[in-house]
Amino acid sequence: MTSAAEPPPEGTPPKPPPPPEGPGLPLAEALARGTVVLDGGLSNQLEAQGCDLSDDLWSARLLADDPAQIEAAHAAYVRAGAQVLTTSSYQASYEGFARRDLGRRQVDELLRRSVHLARRAAAQNEAAGRADPTVGEVPDRGGDGGIGAAHALVGREPGRPGEHQAAPGESAAAREGTVWVAGSVGPYGAMLADGSEYRGGYGLSVRELMGYHRPRIAALAAARPDVLALETVPDIDEAEAMLWAAEDCGVPVWLSYSIRGHLTRAGQPLERAFALAADNEQVIAVGVNCCTPADADGAVRLAGLVTGKPVVVYPNSGEDWDATARDWRGRSTFDPAWVAAWRSEGARLVGGCCRVGPDQIADLAAKIRG
Repeated sequence: MTSAAEPPPEGTPPKPPPPPEGPGLPLAEALARGTVVLDGGLSNQLEAQGCDLSDDLWSARLLADDPAQIEAAHAAYVRAGAQVLTTSSYQASYEGFARRDLGRRQVDELLRRSVHLARRAAAQNEAAGRADPTVGEVPDRGGDGGIGAAHALVGREPGRPGEHQAAPGESAAAREGTVWVAGSVGPYGAMLADGSEYRGGYGLSVRELMGYHRPRIAALAAARPDVLALETVPDIDEAEAMLWAAEDCGVPVWLSYSIRGHLTRAGQPLERAFALAADNEQVIAVGVNCCTPADADGAVRLAGLVTGKPVVVYPNSGEDWDATARDWRGRSTFDPAWVAAWRSEGARLVGGCCRVGPDQIADLAAKIRG
């Protein structure tokens, strides 16, 4: 038997280095100290990089086909000032990838990879002090770009974190260039890819929904993100199922509903929806996303009043998604100037969702820094 002090047998491939560790300061503590800037829509930046997201798996497809593009998109948001990167796992599911003949273990690897790619983008851009415009540039689309390439990508050594000066209103963690990673957990309807994530009411019980969410939450949690984003949740039943599924995963969560007016997408009162998380210590923030900025504006205060927790808010651009045509209609109404009002009502985790890109996040970050 080979002892621990002896070199490995000749021909043994070198063990890849572990993925970069997360920041030392828990996100919950940072939220207690000030406002933290979220990223924007990952799909928005991926499309700007020339990626085709017409597949039912949406951005999750690139975890297998072109992971370097995902890392580059994350890097663009770090350079814009984002302090939280949301993984490309929103639409990732065992059922969805099974349609591409990927088995459970392969999907688990892709879910873990989503966390590693975000962590690497954060580490590399912190090392550059967010100043080098070439860091995280869009990669050459040639080459393998598949699962083997992603293994090599994850194995690169990160640099040391850089620093930048925190400004009034910005979380103190920003002084050290801290970037957290949020593992995205989308609703059941995202797997169906038929627009039902914006309706809810799938005809499934809380127990059935919990059974759907638990395995992928466990796979994401095993990759050690700083928080799980239970996001774009359309109804209370699914929120309850997601919270139960995440209960023993060992990672804090935020709970974020998709809303229309003063109701969940399934038509339930927001007061009742937010109250579900009020006494749950695992939930570090509660709020809304993937809604219009106007609807978000009305929900922020209510979320804080009902739960007493920091509020997370990251609306869409304000354009409307046509699920039949698979296209956006209307014009953007996203205005980073709204962040002052949101913060006064308790928002501590602020960013953007669909159709909100790095430019808007940079403007939002500038507003927070005064």
